Amino acid sequence: MRPTLLDVLFADATTLPGIGPKLDKILGEFIGNKIIDLLFHLPSNLIDRQYRPSLAEVEDGRIATFEVEVMKHEAPRRRNLPYRILCGNETGYLSLVFFHARGDWLGKTMPEGVKRMVSGRVERFREQLQIVHPDHMLPQTEFDKLPVVEPVYPLTAGLSAKVLMKAIQATLPQVPELPEWQEEKWLKNQGWSDWQSATQAAHRPEGVAALEPTHPARARLAYDELLAHQLVLALVRRDRRKQQGRAYKSSDELQQRLRALLPFPLTGSQESAITDIAEDMEAPTRMLRLLQGDVGSGKTVVAVMAMLQAVASGAQAALMAPTEILARQHAETIGPWLDDLGIGWQLMTARSKGKLRKENLGALAAGNVQIAIGTHALFQDDVAFADLGLAVVDEQHRFGVQQRMALSTKGNGVDVLVMTATPIPRTLTLTAYGDMDVSRMPDKPPGRQPVDTRVISMDRYAEVAQGLSNALQDGARVYWVCPLVSESELIDLAAAEDRANALRTIYGDKVGLVHGQMKAVEKDTVMARFVSGEISILVATTV
Repeated sequence: MRPTLLDVLFADATTLPGIGPKLDKILGEFIGNKIIDLLFHLPSNLIDRQYRPSLAEVEDGRIATFEVEVMKHEAPRRRNLPYRILCGNETGYLSLVFFHARGDWLGKTMPEGVKRMVSGRVERFREQLQIVHPDHMLPQTEFDKLPVVEPVYPLTAGLSAKVLMKAIQATLPQVPELPEWQEEKWLKNQGWSDWQSATQAAHRPEGVAALEPTHPARARLAYDELLAHQLVLALVRRDRRKQQGRAYKSSDELQQRLRALLPFPLTGSQESAITDIAEDMEAPTRMLRLLQGDVGSGKTVVAVMAMLQAVASGAQAALMAPTEILARQHAETIGPWLDDLGIGWQLMTARSKGKLRKENLGALAAGNVQIAIGTHALFQDDVAFADLGLAVVDEQHRFGVQQRMALSTKGNGVDVLVMTATPIPRTLTLTAYGDMDVSRMPDKPPGRQPVDTRVISMDRYAEVAQGLSNALQDGARVYWVCPLVSESELIDLAAAEDRANALRTIYGDKVGLVHGQMKAVEKDTVMARFVSGEISILVATTV
């Protein structure tokens, strides 16, 4: 139960000025749409409006503030020309320039003959001072209410700087004074204020130093966040150890039969991970284990061994992948093993529709399918298992906790194994995944090619693009991934399309593109062309 003192922090962002349903949705996808989410969205830069020179002495390119008189409005004669407002004072003249302007609004905001405080970046155009789209044009009394140093926040598509700053600043008066949970002497030694004061200070920086993570206000907030996170993990871990699970007997026969099918011996890391997982599954408490290993370390085989242990005890298992492509790759790898072992399995993705989907759901609910491989389609409401005992989640960082837990609630006392290829330092593992037991797989199976990893500046892009020809001449294929660079899928797609088009100017139709907004059939076609060698370079988002 949340203390009532905190209720104000969990109010909807729509209670703030300027945040309607459309912006509320954008905020929800970007940082969250509660007051607390905005408070934890800290400034990344600032604008200092203390520079107030005369118009005769202002430095070109700096943000400056002036008190000027509005002298003349010059509406554009043609649509492609800007709207200009000529202003001045005893030290000189200044033009305010607006593109695609609303003349009626400018006329009301800046009537001729009145004085206004104007602030923005000054530049010279044909030896004349101008500010293009000023940040502020206000009467003196209203301008005085603005902070001299303005915070600048990270943005996303569809969210403007002014709207976000106005909303966040509106949250600050609502920040409650919380009971202190640190010792007063210790706080004093750190030079930290209380949480309320630290929050206010973080959003009202007085200089560049206030943006540093070591600044007392930010350090206090970071410490509280980490401490709260660790306390929650400790509570979750304690409660998990109390939860009744199911004890799955060893599956030596099935596992030995699988080993006989493999064309390679298992590594020491694989054997160690298999032992860790088997001991967890044999215990009467629920398993929640993180399996960490680089691509090619053999995590899939370890996961299959765990699923066989569940199947040997009469339960079902599910393997959930973040994308349909990855789910199908798992099916192509695992399916033949399961067929040889006589174990019923089924691939379930968003593509499974109509009669096929109905048949798949019926087989799963009846227990005729012992292992399900799929995407997020596995945890949809209409998916029912006869007796789900183990949930394996691949690339776990691509799923939220709620999605992961939704799959684990499909059965009774479900064990959960999550896998990641992301290299995570031990300290960070304990910090971020403190509710999980961890198995690491540093070894690679014999015969794997060495990985050559290099970090190259984007300034050398042309050199890299041209250098691909050497690899192509040797018969290699190139996988060019454009990773997530923003919260907007459209922006990420545009980046991938731009990269593919740039590479096509060099390599022509040997370049293909695959992304998450393509239809499944289209993605399959491109991937098949890549596998066959018809396409030598495949540009992709993180699909």
